Amino acid sequence: MRVVAGALGGRRFQAPAGKDTRPTSDRVREALFSALGPIDDARVLDLFAGSGALAIEALSRGAAHAVLVDDDARAAATIRDNLTTLDLGSDRAKVRRRDALRALRDAREAGESYDLVFLDPPYRLATGLGPDLADSLLPILAPAARVVGESDRRTPLDLPGLSTTFERRYGDTLLRIHKA
Repeated sequence: MRVVAGALGGRRFQAPAGKDTRPTSDRVREALFSALGPIDDARVLDLFAGSGALAIEALSRGAAHAVLVDDDARAAATIRDNLTTLDLGSDRAKVRRRDALRALRDAREAGESYDLVFLDPPYRLATGLGPDLADSLLPILAPAARVVGESDRRTPLDLPGLSTTFERRYGDTLLRIHKA
């Protein structure tokens, strides 16, 4: 895998071994960030981070800081390795190994807010997680925040209470950009 564009464009990073992680392809990341436009100085939350590809791409393109969350030990270790390889220190990125809903609860309790949130849950869980994710997200979204959902087109990640501003299919992948 590689960073598509920005300060780290062309640099390579790894995905966790095995089939439990499904990294967002270069092509889909390129299309997503084109749709998002400038993200300078954004505070990013990447839930179900896997390899960290989405947050790493955001940091490369000007985001100020990212929190990457995954509950899988191998994924969290891979993310840490990727951040080290790409010279993204703790001033730019932090890894939290925990369940996504717990991470959202912790963020709310800590008074954190985010400008850009990536949600890329395991496709088999997307449908059931949507309402709980949406409820937990609302208190931590900054004004004009955007939420990106990635899911299988056959089992979309629906986020009640968030309006969809962009929707596009890339093969079996469905991307949606939402606003509160």
